[in-house]
Amino acid sequence: MRRYLLALLFCFALPVSAATQVLVTTNLGEFTIQLDDKSAPVSSQNFLRYVEDGSYVGTIFHRVIPGFMAQGGGFDKDLKRRPSYDAIKNESTNGLSNARATIAMARTQDPDSATRQFYINYQNNGFLDAQGSRPGYAVFGKVVKGFSVIEKMAEIPTTTIRSMGMKDVPQQPIVIKAINIIKK
Repeated sequence: MRRYLLALLFCFALPVSAATQVLVTTNLGEFTIQLDDKSAPVSSQNFLRYVEDGSYVGTIFHRVIPGFMAQGGGFDKDLKRRPSYDAIKNESTNGLSNARATIAMARTQDPDSATRQFYINYQNNGFLDAQGSRPGYAVFGKVVKGFSVIEKMAEIPTTTIRSMGMKDVPQQPIVIKAINIIKK
């Protein structure tokens, strides 16, 4: 009986990982993102809102810079901007760094302007982190499986679309075909 109680106490003392995972299926393959719901609750919930409403499906990675990052979630394959919910509060001081394979919220110069666009870091980009009073870009998760798909994105030649003021646009669209919560 004593052993049973000790084993039971040991089980309750172990940390339980309840991190949400999202499977992203693109025309180049699949990858899995694990969200850090605890450190970045606002950004994680915001991302999940677009996952759950299905509006990431059909969007593209519209900006890919090898050795830096791949950005997506905001435009369809015809480069039409997708509608967004209200902007969220910047969580760049959450202690998470823009390290290789992390996912973060894209934004404008206004720190609290992130809506639906996100990016995945190809390398450690610590210069994007908050420093002192300068806000950074909020990391909210990490690619934990299939990072090779993200690396394939960087192999596609890019172009500039001057009429839209867009640089580093992949010449072959990289489309999100499905995106689903696989662990919550």
